[in-house]
Amino acid sequence: MSIKKFVVGCFTEEQALFSAVKKVRSTGYKIHDVYTPMPIHGLDKAMGLRDTSLHTAGFIYGITGTTTALSGIGWIFTSDWPLNFGGKPHFALPAWIPITFELTVLFASVGMVLTFCYLCQMAPFVKKHHFHLRSTDDLFVMVLECTPTSDEAEMSTFLNGLGAKEINVQEAETGWWLGRYDRNTQPFEKKTASTLA
Repeated sequence: MSIKKFVVGCFTEEQALFSAVKKVRSTGYKIHDVYTPMPIHGLDKAMGLRDTSLHTAGFIYGITGTTTALSGIGWIFTSDWPLNFGGKPHFALPAWIPITFELTVLFASVGMVLTFCYLCQMAPFVKKHHFHLRSTDDLFVMVLECTPTSDEAEMSTFLNGLGAKEINVQEAETGWWLGRYDRNTQPFEKKTASTLA
């Protein structure tokens, strides 16, 4: 995994962050991510994120469950072990609806949870870099990715002009890893930091 530099700006108000995201995008800086202690409606559109395809994945998982149930029950009761239940036909579709429904829900729910965890890189054993400890408490944290042509001081000054209360530059791995936080460095270690009032 590659280690990159990031300029981290912390905001204390939701509206200030929302306005800053729009101005940062119009300027052309690359937003790595925005971390907030609560959901902010409309922030995904302000950041330019596309709509999720999780509902499409859920539909595919559900259809897979339906197909698995109908084909499995159909094969068992018509070919492998056909039994006569009170004179019912071997292909008794109405009697299979409860099992088909349950398997559809099971495939869709488990599949969507696993897909969500994969896309968000969430698991008990997965570790990611935390840019600021208070991003889950009371701060709104915007992380800008430094490119080879970007100037860290200029980006910090720009964030300060947008109302960021704390700005620092951090080096972090862009992906996730397995194991402990202290495998190479201490958690939340900042390589260079500067606080602007």
